[in-house]
Amino acid sequence: MNRWALLISVLGGLFICSSVTLAVEPLLEIKGADFQGGGRSKYGSEFFGRQQVNCVYAQPTKDAAQMTAKIKLEKLPQKPVFLLVEARNSDSKRQCDIQITLNDRTLFEGRNKFSSKDWQCCCFPISPESLKTGDNSLAIINREPRGDMGQPPWFMVARCVIVGEEFQRPQMKSTGGLHIDLPKEVRPFPEPLPTGTSEPGFKFRGTKGWNWTPEQYLEEIPVLAKYKMNFLMNCYLSMFVGGTNGGDYRSRRNEWWNPMTDEKKEAYAKVIRTCRDNGIIFCFAVHPQLGSKRPLDPNNTADINQYYQHFQWAQEQGVKWFSVSLDDVSWGKKGPAAGATEHARLVNEVFSRLRKKDAEVQMIFCPVPYWGDGTKPDHRAYLEALASEMHPDVYVFWTGNGVVTRPITRKAAESYKGIVKHRLFLWDNYPVNDNNPTLHLGPVIGRDTDLCEVIDGYMGNALYPQNQINRIPLLTCADYAYNPKAYDPARSIGQSILHLTETDMQRNVLKKLVETYPGFLLWGGGTRANPVREEFKWLTLLKYPDSLLESYIHRMEELAAQLDKEFPDRFTATKKTIADDITWLKEALSKRKE
Repeated sequence: MNRWALLISVLGGLFICSSVTLAVEPLLEIKGADFQGGGRSKYGSEFFGRQQVNCVYAQPTKDAAQMTAKIKLEKLPQKPVFLLVEARNSDSKRQCDIQITLNDRTLFEGRNKFSSKDWQCCCFPISPESLKTGDNSLAIINREPRGDMGQPPWFMVARCVIVGEEFQRPQMKSTGGLHIDLPKEVRPFPEPLPTGTSEPGFKFRGTKGWNWTPEQYLEEIPVLAKYKMNFLMNCYLSMFVGGTNGGDYRSRRNEWWNPMTDEKKEAYAKVIRTCRDNGIIFCFAVHPQLGSKRPLDPNNTADINQYYQHFQWAQEQGVKWFSVSLDDVSWGKKGPAAGATEHARLVNEVFSRLRKKDAEVQMIFCPVPYWGDGTKPDHRAYLEALASEMHPDVYVFWTGNGVVTRPITRKAAESYKGIVKHRLFLWDNYPVNDNNPTLHLGPVIGRDTDLCEVIDGYMGNALYPQNQINRIPLLTCADYAYNPKAYDPARSIGQSILHLTETDMQRNVLKKLVETYPGFLLWGGGTRANPVREEFKWLTLLKYPDSLLESYIHRMEELAAQLDKEFPDRFTATKKTIADDITWLKEALSKRKE
């Protein structure tokens, strides 16, 4: 058996190390960025939670329509081999027409079968005559006749792997991509500050609920306080109306112009009081445009008055922190600079009204371009206008180098801040699952240890609806935000499990659960990534016997039973996620047998 060491770089030199067992090593692995050509040189190689990717655009883009990688083989394989491609399609209405060739022999041509919503793997047989000793050439071509640089239809590749039938993918869950060594004793948590240091790394440390109900907020406030977090923002989705309370936000309505119901006011007044009683800053947020049939017009005074009524009510409850959110919408037909001016006018108006009644009021604005280093031309135009037009006391939310991203660097933060010229609040999109049927439970990783020297606040984004199990990664976020320079993700995830359990059996169950769902920062993919289902797809793709797949399902059933036994009254939403995965696995196996 061959052994590979999987080294996951974490926070400036710290590592989680574990062994990954492979039945057979792949012949070779090629990252998207290893390909020559494509759009990498113009647009970079980090997209959708992946690094070292490359992308091919339509034929009119010429050199960017094709990318080629050189492969050197010392000897030819003796058994059939396959090309595994991890890629994704653009978010256009149809799948991009592509061609994959190996030494000018076509492995695939036509409409690709990859997802437009997430990374996906597909397998292509390689005929023996397609390979040769010495240099080989693998090419991926976008055959679409129309399209511009940087625009759909595009085809993006994360990696290509040439393997034999015996190959087993390095499985995060079952072979130790995240292996947790449970500590022998409980340590103070978060990690104490060094002697002589009195101030935590980030001044403000907390989370936002993702479409949480008032009951979920109330459930988590004591946890925040216990682990030295001091900030909680409501999700603006929680302010939507209709449907089930806290249900799928797509079945609910954003009617920002209507007053909140008395029932909702009573519920959130209790949330606000409970935050105050626990020393937690509550930040009140409402989005006036996202998913609304009547988006707010920043130039309409009547619209502003109707929007302001919510902030006025919250201020009457004693709230001092507020957020105007305009993320995931357009800056308008007038262009980024004009859009930023209108947005700044709205923020300034709401902020000035609030400060007339309370000089201590603080405001955080979430702009349209809330990620990256701010240097893209449209982003720069928007942020520079915001810098000059928006009140200098307003904070700005920033999600890091990308929207959902593993590396969040000081360099990118300094660049963005230097352009927007306002204090920053890091909106860390982890461990959020966007209500997808999955869990992200591993430690937060990839955040520079000195970000707190550039950014004032840290706010994580949460799982939904699994707020209870969300505490496992949340505590690692608390550990990082409190003492970033001492943060050790391996130590942190172990302590998180110890602090949330009472017995060795409970600890071992949560250890297995976290190793099963290590989170997209470790596993890869984005908020939709489900390692249980993805592993099963790979095993099926590589023609593993039914007995192995049945064993895989049995292990998941054992985990579900152990979780239920050790935590009979907790983690209801998590148990449902696991049960849904088991149902999915069984249905997939049944289809395979047909």
